[in-house]
Amino acid sequence: MLWLVVLAFFCFVSLSLYSGFREALPSGVRTVWDVVQVVAGCVGAVWGWIVQRRAHRRDLLDPPRPGRARAARRASVGRSTGLAVLGRGLVVIAAPVMPAFAAFCVGWSVAALTVREYPTEVGARRAMQG
Repeated sequence: MLWLVVLAFFCFVSLSLYSGFREALPSGVRTVWDVVQVVAGCVGAVWGWIVQRRAHRRDLLDPPRPGRARAARRASVGRSTGLAVLGRGLVVIAAPVMPAFAAFCVGWSVAALTVREYPTEVGARRAMQG
């Protein structure tokens, strides 16, 4: 549930940044750019879903053992602070396409949250079985 609230806030921020960019456009271009954003948002949501499902399917073929999963988690946590700082600057630059990026993130997240089991669970179960 918390993840859905975070996604909703991210979409709100994305649309707010986009509306700030949109105000600087001439009125004739706004309509065209809005249509482009709607199409890009639909494509982005589907693309995010496909990217996540393919990665999930690939990870299920070779699920990580518990030790490998812990090492990967530790490695990703070490990089998260730097990526968060870098992401703040990129968000301002990406304001014209933030709705499409937000749609990609929503598609990716919904696909990740609606799986039957995660690869780490499969890897842990296989490790326990022998």
